[in-house]
Amino acid sequence: MGKSLTKSQIVDHVAKGADISKKVAAQILDDLANLAYKEAKNAFTLPGLGKLVLSNRKARTGRNPQTGEAIKIPAKKVVKFRVAKAAKDAILGKSAPAAKKK
Repeated sequence: MGKSLTKSQIVDHVAKGADISKKVAAQILDDLANLAYKEAKNAFTLPGLGKLVLSNRKARTGRNPQTGEAIKIPAKKVVKFRVAKAAKDAILGKSAPAAKKK
């Protein structure tokens, strides 16, 4: 597995692609991230990539892996990212639809 891009590499790529300065490209990325953080509670969609959504997890019973003792895990809010179909198709390649069973 290759290394992931750093923020400065992403800024450089965006700046070259849009023919803007690196400073402007960095500001755009920062503004986009801040907007996503603020709007995640209402579901924030990045067209072609996916959607950030705030989800509630119910309280549940878990196990301590060392002792096997049952423990209560409280309810909490979590942030999830749902990948868009376009992103899945672009990354994985379009697969043939599964054959339907009769």
